[in-house]
Amino acid sequence: MNDHPAELPPGALQSNILHGKRALVVGIANEHSIAYGCARVFRQLGAELAITYLNEKARPYVEPLAKELGASILVPCDVGRDGELEAVFGRIGETWGSLDIALHSIAFAPKEDLQGRLLDSSGEGFKVAMDISCHSFIRMARLAEPLMKEGGTLLAMSYHGANKVVPNYNLMGPVKAALESAVRYLAYELGEKHIRVHAVSPGPLKTRAASGLKDFDVLLTEAIERAPIGELVDIDDVGLTAAYLTTPFARRLTGTTTYVDGGLSIMA
Repeated sequence: MNDHPAELPPGALQSNILHGKRALVVGIANEHSIAYGCARVFRQLGAELAITYLNEKARPYVEPLAKELGASILVPCDVGRDGELEAVFGRIGETWGSLDIALHSIAFAPKEDLQGRLLDSSGEGFKVAMDISCHSFIRMARLAEPLMKEGGTLLAMSYHGANKVVPNYNLMGPVKAALESAVRYLAYELGEKHIRVHAVSPGPLKTRAASGLKDFDVLLTEAIERAPIGELVDIDDVGLTAAYLTTPFARRLTGTTTYVDGGLSIMA
C-alpha cells in the first residue's frame, strides 16, 4: 500500500504561477488532511495562505502546519457555530482586502447516522450533515463573492459515492450529491463575475475523517485492486489537481467534478 506521497519529477513545483494570489484553506485537521496537501501545493506555487482550525482542541495540530507554510492568517472556524465563518472572511477582508482562492474540505455526520443505513438516518443527523458538508460551502461562496473582485476559484471536496452507490458510504452519498449540484449552480450564478467553481473528487485516502466510515480498510484495499493505476492517491495528488484548477491553465473550466482516483471511477 502506498503510504507516502509519490515522488514528483525534479522541478515539478518550481513555479510561481500562484504568486500574488491569496488562498483560504478550510479543513486542515493534521498533516494527513486533504486540505493540508492542497495548502502545501498552493504555497509551493507562490500563494499566500489563510488557514483555519476547528477549535482549541485542534489548534495544536494545525498551528505548526500553518507556521511551516508561512500562513499570513490563522483563525478558528467551526462552520456549525453561528458567526465563525463570517469572522474568517471579516479577518480576510481586514488583512488582505481581497481573495483569489477558497477551498472547502470539511464534512461531518453524526456517527450513528454515518455508520447506519441511509434508510434509518435521523432527520436531525441528515440536517447536520447537509449543513456542515454542503450548505457551509454555499455560505462560503456568498462571503467570498465580494472579496473576489477580479474573479477567483472556489473548490469543494466530493467523493465518487455522490454518483454511484459505494457500500457503507450511506448518508454521505446524498449529501455529496447535493454538494456537487451546488457546485454547478454556483458556477452558473458566479460565472459573470469570473468566479469559477469546482468539485474535486479524490479516491479513498487514509484521513481521519474517512476513518469514520464502516469497513474503510476494505474500501482502501479494493481501490488498489480495481484502480487502473494500481495505487492509492495521496494528498499531494489532490493538491496538484486543485492547484491546476486555480491557474490560468483552467481558465475556461467551471462547474466540473474532477476525479483524482487513479482511474477507479471508470471501472464497472
